[in-house]
Amino acid sequence: MVRRVSTSFASPFTATGPPPPRRRTRVLALPEARWALVATVAFLAGLGFDLCGAPSPMYGILYAVAYVAGGWEPAREGLRALREKTLDVDLLMIVAALGAAAIGQVLDGALLIVIFATSGALEALATARTADSVRGLLDLAPDTATRLTDHGEETVPAAELAVGDLLLVRPGERIGADGRVVDGVSEADQATITGEPLPVVKRPGDDVFAGTLNGTGALRVRVGRDPADSVIARIVTLVEDASRTKAPTQLFIEKIEQRYAVGIVAATLAVFGVPLAFGESLTDALLRAMTFMIVASPCAVVLATMPPLLSAIATAGRHGVLVKSAVAMERLGEIDTAALDKTGTLTEGTPEVTDVSPLPGSGLDADALLALAAAAEHPSEHPLARAVVGAARARGLRIAPATGFAATPGRGVSAVVGGCVVEVGRVEAGGAGAADRMHLVDGVRDLDDRMYGADGMQDAADRRSVVAHGMQDVVDRPSPADGRRNPARSDLGSHPHPHPSAGTTVLVTRDSTPVGTLTLTDRLRPAAPAATAALAALTGTTPVLLTGDNAHAAGRVAEATGITDVRAELFPEDKVNAVRDLQLAGRKVLFVGDGVNDAPALAAAHSGLAMGRAGSDLALETADAVVVRDDLTAVPAVVRLSRTARRLVLQNLVIAGTFITGLVLWDLVGHLPLPLGVAGHEGSTVLVGLNGLRLLRERAWRG
Repeated sequence: MVRRVSTSFASPFTATGPPPPRRRTRVLALPEARWALVATVAFLAGLGFDLCGAPSPMYGILYAVAYVAGGWEPAREGLRALREKTLDVDLLMIVAALGAAAIGQVLDGALLIVIFATSGALEALATARTADSVRGLLDLAPDTATRLTDHGEETVPAAELAVGDLLLVRPGERIGADGRVVDGVSEADQATITGEPLPVVKRPGDDVFAGTLNGTGALRVRVGRDPADSVIARIVTLVEDASRTKAPTQLFIEKIEQRYAVGIVAATLAVFGVPLAFGESLTDALLRAMTFMIVASPCAVVLATMPPLLSAIATAGRHGVLVKSAVAMERLGEIDTAALDKTGTLTEGTPEVTDVSPLPGSGLDADALLALAAAAEHPSEHPLARAVVGAARARGLRIAPATGFAATPGRGVSAVVGGCVVEVGRVEAGGAGAADRMHLVDGVRDLDDRMYGADGMQDAADRRSVVAHGMQDVVDRPSPADGRRNPARSDLGSHPHPHPSAGTTVLVTRDSTPVGTLTLTDRLRPAAPAATAALAALTGTTPVLLTGDNAHAAGRVAEATGITDVRAELFPEDKVNAVRDLQLAGRKVLFVGDGVNDAPALAAAHSGLAMGRAGSDLALETADAVVVRDDLTAVPAVVRLSRTARRLVLQNLVIAGTFITGLVLWDLVGHLPLPLGVAGHEGSTVLVGLNGLRLLRERAWRG
């Protein structure tokens, strides 16, 4: 259970202060580092006494301390593996060190132990630092919250909050749970969750997130999610789960590791026995065999894969992309074709007023027309009505009070504004009079398959509602004849638009006389052209647009983003078939979507990536990765990061293989001193580990 807060912190930072810094694991907080330090100090002290000619018991005891401090844990792990009838690299290192001591090379054996322990400490530190970058998000979440009850206020642990609780969030405090504002106006700094650079105004009805910082106003928030299921908690869980998975390359290495270890033991016996049979001294033969076993051990090979991939997962998480596993991170770099959904992916998935056109003779200018329509729409709760009202508010227009509001499904909305009956509805072609030219719908309820036909869903709230009921959108069903969307819904009449526009044109009438039109469209994400261009550059092919929208609306978005392969009016099964067709042609497809109907395509693709901010729960669960901030530029960025990680894995394998081959040949053909063999073997292991950690740097994301 993840603890959440609102007014006080477990850390020394106050609620009104800046966000706490990201936690960094101290080196000596790791037991591996402490034991490695003890072994190193004992070895260096013993070496000093040894070089100074001190009595052997004096430096011998110090060397023994180095053996025990640096070798007890690897020995325990090795024996545990042996009991399970497997060979562990740790055990091979301990045997080599003890073998060196047995033939009088105590110094060389102690050096092996110290370097091996130091390498293990560095590996543990690298893993801890990777985890720090993820767990640091938890520092943003408070430990307690102020809960309002019938008896007043009470401070409770955030982990004990339940859905439906009412919280008081004072100015400067961090919000204790995911929920919805029910009273108050303020602004919230939620950059850590959504990536928005400026504080976002929060009013009643707006969603807020645990761990985000409240601004200057007091808010009352109704808890909407269990604290363990908050956005922050899910981010941490997803990335930690990803850290526990293993990439295919790593699984392959582990599969052959056992056979390789058995081969090393057999080869070591041969390296010892053959020269001994030809007259080499016991000490020289044993020393050569011990050196061979050390330099041939696959420590660097085993460490080649996971540090780069885990570092890439952590870096992506810091930039708002949750990659669910090392397998998913590796596969992202393999894609050579991108397929994109339209609504909610390339577009924002919400309508906005893009044109206000008063009719000649109406006596209205653009502002007056918009204010009139907003007054009639104001009582409606539909997202499209909110778009009209929002546009009026954005212009600072006064919205007059309305009376007699009426909304008739299939007919429309009307209200009395300033003594006149105002009606708002979608323009229909085909009639001469006002009644023939328009077909009223509640709050501009239909966007004529151009706004929401893209994914079979409506706005984000409607999308989540559908997911909650385990249903897909049933508004736009395919016709039995062609499996495509009907251009007009049955409850809206039987007059489809002969010439689809770039949006929906809404007619406003006053006392049955048309006075002007409004046009609403689904706004293209500002980053969409740059993101599609970057994906085209990465894959060498222009992305494919797969949408349930009509061809005209799809073509408009494709033209704006530079996409040439457009497949419109698709249902979920059509999107899946399109993805499979591409993959049957030898392509490895990345599909990016957000709706319930995108989930099958996300699952069918080589890699699936969901837009997380307004995406359906099913899409988020199905996808291999989630873009939390809905920043389209993160899509090519994470693909580029994955390819960099794959290159580092290859580099590491080459480095490890080169060191092992060179040192083994040196030992077999010539005479490789044991200390030099130890330094070369452990040095390559450390080098491989540090090379993988390069992806934790900020420049790794920027490419």
